[in-house]
Amino acid sequence: MRKVAVIVERQKCYPNKCQHECMKYDPVNKAGGQGFHLSPIHGKSEIDEEVASEMHKICAKKCPFQAIHIVNLPEKLKEDPINRFGQNQFELYSLPIIKPNLTVGVIGKNGIGKSTALEILSGNVVPNLGEFNSKPEYSKIISKYSTRSFGDYFKKLSNKELRISYKPQRVEMLATIYKGHKVFDLLKKVDEKNQLDLVMKELELEDLKDHMIEELSGGELQRTAIAACLLKKADVYYFDEPTSFLDITHRIKAARIIRHLAENHSVVVVEHDLATLDYISDEIQIVYGEPACYGIFSQSKAVRRGINEYMDGYLPDENIRFRNYPIKFFERPQDTVLSKTILAEFPFLEKKFETFKLKVNEVKLHRGEVLTIMGSNGLGKSTFLKMISGVLKPDNIDIQNLKISYKPQYLEFNIDGNVESYLRSIADSEFDSGWYKTNILEKLNVQNILNNEIKKLSGGELQKMHIVACLTNPTAELIAMDEPSAFIDVEDRLKVAEIIRDYVMMKDIAAIVVDHDIQFIDYLADSMIIFEGIPTKEGHVSSTLSKRDGMNRILTNLDITYRRDKETGRPRINKPGSQLDQEQRRKGEYYYT
Repeated sequence: MRKVAVIVERQKCYPNKCQHECMKYDPVNKAGGQGFHLSPIHGKSEIDEEVASEMHKICAKKCPFQAIHIVNLPEKLKEDPINRFGQNQFELYSLPIIKPNLTVGVIGKNGIGKSTALEILSGNVVPNLGEFNSKPEYSKIISKYSTRSFGDYFKKLSNKELRISYKPQRVEMLATIYKGHKVFDLLKKVDEKNQLDLVMKELELEDLKDHMIEELSGGELQRTAIAACLLKKADVYYFDEPTSFLDITHRIKAARIIRHLAENHSVVVVEHDLATLDYISDEIQIVYGEPACYGIFSQSKAVRRGINEYMDGYLPDENIRFRNYPIKFFERPQDTVLSKTILAEFPFLEKKFETFKLKVNEVKLHRGEVLTIMGSNGLGKSTFLKMISGVLKPDNIDIQNLKISYKPQYLEFNIDGNVESYLRSIADSEFDSGWYKTNILEKLNVQNILNNEIKKLSGGELQKMHIVACLTNPTAELIAMDEPSAFIDVEDRLKVAEIIRDYVMMKDIAAIVVDHDIQFIDYLADSMIIFEGIPTKEGHVSSTLSKRDGMNRILTNLDITYRRDKETGRPRINKPGSQLDQEQRRKGEYYYT
């Protein structure tokens, strides 16, 4: 009989708060309709599919803490994991295979072990082979993998014979860690190649060299972090989500530079932006499993095939279906008919700083409208959101008094307590409503982290919590979000877009969203404004555009054309000079045809 796995997240299970008695019964017998014994040594039981079906009815659907998971059991789970965080905590069963002179792209859901794998491979975490109560030692993993390439890798890593350069996911933390440092001084310290001037020029950091780290925007911090990684001499380079906070211009620039590294080095890139991952990678490895429970890396695959298999949720070579539905990209109408009722009118706004000035012409918002904002970093998009949200005061006028719920670019993570207590403090009675639970918490998978401590959340979990918090203010007339897609995986990005649209329609309010993911903007936008100018010096906005005109304008400025993949509908950058690229340019349709 086929076997499945029952996985219990003990940190989410609070028996003293629960009416059920899941801990007391034997898994091979029914238990009076109440529960089964779920206390295996490592929080995971292997049981018959028939028993699991009964458990799903009795336990998993009733567990108020979402602590019980019943999943198909891949062959890999019968081995000991490479790393286990603790009793009944996340287990990682494999690692990405590093290839010489190739860029390996890694894709998978949040909370499934991508960043953990890079931490292990970069030497920041010593894997414990599942023995979480013992001190981890490289000698054990070298012995275990002595006949595989990983044995040699970890032997060199432990002997410091392998040079590693690693760009972590959470670049916003640099502003705290390196507060008081100038960009140039910080990069000079790590420049082992004597290429500081070249790298700063390629990543357009020259005008920022005298800026303090804590003064940088998210995109500027990301470029600084990428530069620091590039400037180190290394055999292997690891980049964890290098495009977060970057505008599409800098995404392409960074991708080209990272690709160039693979001519003489091994490169591994974790990325959620499919267009960039497609462009940057030579091979794709998919991470599948159960978020917060376990993660497994697939075999290496050709780029287009690998991304499309991820979208489909099925790996033919492994005969594994890791998602019971495909991810589809549906194109919304390019021009939406807006309500005639105006919710807000923002007059001409002006703001001057010591080295930067911003001018934004009049902006009108209609009820039910989602206005999206695109443009290069350093042109004042975040400043504009702060002005209309009351965080910053314009120089020239007082703004209409609207009740605005604002999600900033930088996410607050130093918050005491768990996710549920934080969201309840904002939502009040709405937190317990059926609509809120079904259309926000469940749809965005936040139910699974309600009992988690905020300070221990991953980047994607923290982003989702702040998105939910922004949509939780019951008195808000306008939602303002700065880069909500950052750190969030492909599947959840589409859910975020759908949730924002549904919330705006249901509440009959409006939203303004800044982001750089074109597919995300495509799904979300009713209208657009484009920020133009000279980054870090001057930014301006001329007028509000329809989505079609806005997309064409920004892609024309970037000098790239987009197409849709015939199989999945996902956006892909056309190869410069290709037949389709030339055809779209002739028609003036840079954003699909």
